[in-house]
Amino acid sequence: MDLGDLADRLDQAADRVGPETQRTVRRQADRLRDAIRQNASGRPGPNVITGQYRASWSVEEFPVPDGGGAEIGTRQPQGRRLEFGFYDMTDSIGRHYFQPPFPHVEPAVNTLSPQIQAAFREALDDIFGGGS
Repeated sequence: MDLGDLADRLDQAADRVGPETQRTVRRQADRLRDAIRQNASGRPGPNVITGQYRASWSVEEFPVPDGGGAEIGTRQPQGRRLEFGFYDMTDSIGRHYFQPPFPHVEPAVNTLSPQIQAAFREALDDIFGGGS
């Protein structure tokens, strides 16, 4: 391979980095959101009462140079309390609480992290390995 061919291949790869990265981010963020929702469907995570909390988990994508990112979260106020617990605390109106944690985010992240890393390795192999 001469330098001209190498330069052409690198240019082609550079054009694919952003779209392929964003596609991979989107897929993996959706998988993580789904795993969090599944973990928020009963013990050891929080029990489902109405399903509104579980349904509130969403993915918000955002652009970054040459790719993209995503934030997975909920705007429901009980999210942090359910994940981490509320130990021997008094709230702003004087109610006293003790609630154990019902982790559902951390277990999803821990379980899927190796698969997410593998997905990004595969995307990079596809981009730089010449796959289409």
